[in-house]
Amino acid sequence: MALALNAASWTLEALGEEAVLLRLGARIDPQLNREVHALAARIDAIRPPWLHDIVPAYAALALFVDPAHAQARDRLALDLVGDWLARLAEEAGTAARADVTAVEIPVCYDRACAPDLDAVARQAGIAADEVVARHSAGDYTVAMIGFAPGFPYLLGLDPVLATPRHATPRVRVPAGSVGIGGSQTGIYPGDSPGGWQLIGRTPRRLFDPHRDPPSLLRPGQPVRFVAVTLAEYRRLDPGAVVAHG
Repeated sequence: MALALNAASWTLEALGEEAVLLRLGARIDPQLNREVHALAARIDAIRPPWLHDIVPAYAALALFVDPAHAQARDRLALDLVGDWLARLAEEAGTAARADVTAVEIPVCYDRACAPDLDAVARQAGIAADEVVARHSAGDYTVAMIGFAPGFPYLLGLDPVLATPRHATPRVRVPAGSVGIGGSQTGIYPGDSPGGWQLIGRTPRRLFDPHRDPPSLLRPGQPVRFVAVTLAEYRRLDPGAVVAHG
């Protein structure tokens, strides 16, 4: 996918003293999110030495400037980034987005790992097995990483499965829990509070500070869920404790 930088398609706003928010829109939309990640890849491929970090979200990019760099010391981040992007937008070149192999995530949809499976089925008006079939058949993309280190917000959920969050969040959601929150699905990387509807659990470790990179998934990455039995789940994670939460 090629993307030309068009200055008319984005706006800039200060994000504190050392960062800028490059906003392409204000909605959750798969095509817009693809443009965000393509733009992130384009910028990353030619990033200047003073650009410290690039953090993509659903419809925006946060660009963090290194204030210690000589070119950034005496300039506001907004001005520095704005001028650089304006020059970039004038260039005729475009960058292709490389094809990326989908990461397969094994998920156990057994009710021992899925305390909200029946509630999602009732909301959708379909059988629980159909919820599993639809959820595991989806082609997902990591729209952004947020909420907790390594937590992927995934686009691509079958609209039939969209279910509101719990009015009162759980105090503890087990690590690896796969949930639905509105029109999104995601995976809890560690034990934490949470209000999403839990329909499964994966033995894969989403975040490990001792791994390089620490996060298993990254923004823009395609993801597929692979349904596994409870026995397979326990084989993949022998120390797992599975019970309704």
